[in-house]
Amino acid sequence: MNTAKLKTFITEKLKTELSGKLTFHGVIHTLHVLKSCNQYIKRMHIGAKDAYLLRTAAIMHDTGFIWSFDNHEDESIRYCKELLPHWNYSKNDIEKIVDMINATKKTQTPANTLEQILTDSDLDYLGTDLFYKIGEKLHCELQAYNQISNEEEWDRLQVNFLQNHHYHTPFAKKNREPVKQKYMQEILDKWG
Repeated sequence: MNTAKLKTFITEKLKTELSGKLTFHGVIHTLHVLKSCNQYIKRMHIGAKDAYLLRTAAIMHDTGFIWSFDNHEDESIRYCKELLPHWNYSKNDIEKIVDMINATKKTQTPANTLEQILTDSDLDYLGTDLFYKIGEKLHCELQAYNQISNEEEWDRLQVNFLQNHHYHTPFAKKNREPVKQKYMQEILDKWG
């Protein structure tokens, strides 16, 4: 149960097929999510089979950006169902991976520990010192896709997102949430 070959395959696919306008949702983000998941696997003593499925979901969760900006999770799920049987994943394994990817949608409704880990890993940077650096990449991406047109819209979008976002794992609640709140307050203070 090794995801190294799948990781290499997907990394190359993302490098060659993602739009250059995706300054946030690219290989670096995927690898960051995988790294965060690996930290949770160690921290929470996740078993080998579940770790395998979680790593797969982390690797696959944003592949849908190859085909769609707005419906990328659905496209990621479609691609998982198409690709993973060829990599000897069972129907049951694929269903669990699909559920994890579904949990990363904006509403973030994880139903179990693995889904909680993936959703928290996907937005881990919000509660770290990478908040502004990575956030600027997302800002550029959203402008490139005409989702926002200026810094004020970006700040309002961020504050709204941060106010509605919640971490799910005990680790993220304790270690990421307070940092995220600090950044949200800095944005609010900027506009008085």
